[in-house]
Amino acid sequence: MAKTNAAFMSGIPELVVLRLLSRSEMYGYELIRAIRLTSGESIVLAEGVVYPTLHGLEQRGLLKAKEKLVKGRLRVYYQTTAKGKKRLVELENDWHRINNGVEAILRRVVCQN
Repeated sequence: MAKTNAAFMSGIPELVVLRLLSRSEMYGYELIRAIRLTSGESIVLAEGVVYPTLHGLEQRGLLKAKEKLVKGRLRVYYQTTAKGKKRLVELENDWHRINNGVEAILRRVVCQN
């Protein structure tokens, strides 16, 4: 498993957390596992990144949290709010615009060599 490059990760936790939680509610560890597995192990976010991201998104009203008792353990499940879904659309649009720009530059540089 390759180490995640921090320089490339700015904004990525917010985007992937909102995307995955827009599909279904999850608790923290479940989300960490989903990010790793869904990305094919290309994105591995530690608890020290995911939990502060969850708390920050909740404070901004982009996520709502609810506690559930599961097999005798209290877990906090998160899901996106309407405001969170709107933010997700903004982030996805930004991602596609930037990704297309980088791809265009990479193709042009390769073609010129």
